[in-house]
Amino acid sequence: MWLFIAFLTVPLIEIALFIQVGGLIGLWPTLGIVVLTAILGTWLVRAQGRLALGQLRTSFERLDDPSEPLAHGAMILISGALLLTPGFFTDALGFSLLIPAVRMAVFRWLKSRVKVQSFTMGPQDGPGRTERPAREDVIEGTFTEAPDPSASKRPNHPGSGWTRH
Repeated sequence: MWLFIAFLTVPLIEIALFIQVGGLIGLWPTLGIVVLTAILGTWLVRAQGRLALGQLRTSFERLDDPSEPLAHGAMILISGALLLTPGFFTDALGFSLLIPAVRMAVFRWLKSRVKVQSFTMGPQDGPGRTERPAREDVIEGTFTEAPDPSASKRPNHPGSGWTRH
């Protein structure tokens, strides 16, 4: 039901805003503003997306909970879709989602409404830990890759045509 109301009211709000702004400043400046916000929004979404991807990478490297960087990335993606949609209301929503403080507030609100049953990451100690059974055909060790001496030498014969030399 909420989705139906959103699909009904958002276009009505956009049409009303287009009529009001177009009546104040004219058709071409209104269209110019819409195109300019799409270009500016695309640039900002790319910059914010790179930062969110870096934060996600850092959380994976540290084995931290990646839910916050993932949520920020999803909100930046939604922001990009809103900014590419022509209209002043969707642009305002899209630009607001690019503000980190707004994203944090939305994340906190979503976190309070969603209950996570279980989340584990990395190796665990305790009764729930499952270890892989040892395989007899695997020998653990270290190795050093030695350079192939034949790679730098050319063969004495012209070759059979089956290999490249």
